[in-house]
Amino acid sequence: MVSSQPKYDLIREVGRGSYGVVYEAVIRKTSARVAVKKIRCHAPENVELALREFWALSSIKSQHPNVIHLEECILQKDGMVQKMSHGSNSSLYLQLVETSLKGEIAFDPRSAYYLWFVMDFCDGGDMNEYLLSRKPNRKTNTSFMLQLSSALAFLHKNQIIHRDLKPDNILISQSRLDTSDLEPTLKVADFGLSKVCSAFGQNPEEPVSVNKCFLSTACGTDFYMAPEVWEGHYTAKADIFALGIIIWAMLERITFIDTETKKELLGSYVKQGTEIVPVGEALLENPKMELLIPVKKKSMNGRMKQLIKEMLAANPQDRPDAFELELRLVQIAFKDSSWET
Repeated sequence: MVSSQPKYDLIREVGRGSYGVVYEAVIRKTSARVAVKKIRCHAPENVELALREFWALSSIKSQHPNVIHLEECILQKDGMVQKMSHGSNSSLYLQLVETSLKGEIAFDPRSAYYLWFVMDFCDGGDMNEYLLSRKPNRKTNTSFMLQLSSALAFLHKNQIIHRDLKPDNILISQSRLDTSDLEPTLKVADFGLSKVCSAFGQNPEEPVSVNKCFLSTACGTDFYMAPEVWEGHYTAKADIFALGIIIWAMLERITFIDTETKKELLGSYVKQGTEIVPVGEALLENPKMELLIPVKKKSMNGRMKQLIKEMLAANPQDRPDAFELELRLVQIAFKDSSWET
């Protein structure tokens, strides 16, 4: 259990959030760059978020180029470390699970517990930073839409509902760029609010569809939350809604200022007088409300307009699932030579 030599060297801090710090690091043996997220397990809320992310990413048996990959998770107690695996019967792991389930610390609070997630290193910031620092580009928009729909179809196929899709949680990797005409790789990240749907249907060999796995915990970020999430009864179709908000905002460069951080963020909304209201909240109040899509003329063609409207339908049953969405975006991208028709 005790580590003799550290496997990683931390280089610099690259991000800090409410429940963890992210570092750029290198693997000592290979000098390969990785991201290491350090999470202090001092509160039940931190433990729950960390375990949700661990359970989601460790449940994926294959890799996808547009989903962040968890290389390994290290559990540290004071000076001792051990590699953590899903379903482990290690006492340290079980204490964390008990903490998450009971909502109170189930281990000696005098000890320092940390989880270290070793993941892909993304050198291009997040989707907000990348797009808002550049002029709008149709080729980039098309590439990003295809990558995001592919990632979401992969997650839903693997029974994972993300529940917090937003540009802040989509990272940019530019390391593979060796020519100027290639677009960067997107990676969906931050699975702290995700849910793995492990329930089974009538046939035990076939897991229940994520679109039939109903959740009740209202969570996410206001401007990307579907109306049914505000109500507290939703499925994976809430992810489709969030992606609709992101794509609409990306195509038309719709932004708002976050009241807490004062950052400019990509995200579409509804104007009510002088106030801006999240689309999901407005649709919950008025499900028959007609969204003004597009806001700007010639920002998208008729097929794209129709698809975004369906993604943002008040009734989740009227939205495409992730697999239909991926197919339709591929058709739009490769059949249309212009966005202006």
